[in-house]
Amino acid sequence: MTHMDFDALVALLRRIFLANGTSEAVADILARNCASAERDGAMSHGLFRMAGYVSTLRSGWVDGRAQPQLEDGGASFLRVDAANGFAQPALAIAAPMAIDKARATGACVVAIRRSHHFAALWPDVEPFAQQGLVAIAMVNSMAYVAPPGARHPVYGTNPLAFAAPRADERIVVFDQAVSVLAHGDVQIAARDGHMLPADAGVDAAGQPTRDPQAVLDGGALLPFGGHKGAAIALMIEIMAAALTGGLFSAEVDWSAHPGAQTPCTGECLILIDPSRSGSAVGFADRVEQMVTALQEAGQARMPGDRRFAAREKAMREGIPVSAHMLRQLEALTTA
Repeated sequence: MTHMDFDALVALLRRIFLANGTSEAVADILARNCASAERDGAMSHGLFRMAGYVSTLRSGWVDGRAQPQLEDGGASFLRVDAANGFAQPALAIAAPMAIDKARATGACVVAIRRSHHFAALWPDVEPFAQQGLVAIAMVNSMAYVAPPGARHPVYGTNPLAFAAPRADERIVVFDQAVSVLAHGDVQIAARDGHMLPADAGVDAAGQPTRDPQAVLDGGALLPFGGHKGAAIALMIEIMAAALTGGLFSAEVDWSAHPGAQTPCTGECLILIDPSRSGSAVGFADRVEQMVTALQEAGQARMPGDRRFAAREKAMREGIPVSAHMLRQLEALTTA
């Protein structure tokens, strides 16, 4: 096991993306995103994902050199055509104007279509909260989740991320899938020989299973909270696909691109300027009061705290990377 400096890991991942056909701009954004997930202990969206990125790029399913097109949809609305590229570069193009619109009108909706999102979602919202805005992001994915009573998967794991400023320049942030587990966690469980929690998935016959490979081999994940989680999944399909002009999860068809692993769907981001609320007490201070109430009630950890702690440790001691993973990463630098 070695411990890598964050910038050194970003540089290695950037070399991998460039070797596999992305533009400089796309390589910079994706490398930093993936390294950030590994730094923060979000292993299912960190270095584990690199082989999938490369496989997808080599399959021709995603355009690693796509140039997103920004479209002004009105005073509080932005559209972005990601042009069959990755979602993060599309969001980066939109972010400055989205912030300006949110400041000017109180809110802004960013609707991204024809985009591939294969990463953690919290990096999409954190920067906005750090600038004093409330941010909500939704992404639909491939059809891996079966709603209660369904005969086959219809929804993606459909993550939802939220971030808001707290006092003293801190933030509250969470990122969660509507499924009991993220699909990446199922893949890691299958790789490492671990069983899934009860009620996490079904096999190809629709029978409950804790075997991750049975879920991956024609089975499905289940939504958390049964029909309640399924309702949130439905909302995200509507917001991230119907509203943006992207594909529903069940419409994603990569059969002509063996090796493809990323969804080509959509993303919806909502920004709100809390300074418009007119409250006599500052918004960040009110959020802090809520955090204090939770702590006094006995909740020791706020959403995002575990990642922040992992981030602080990694920036101080380096990011742990196994020798086996380093060999795998170096192999990906050769196209």
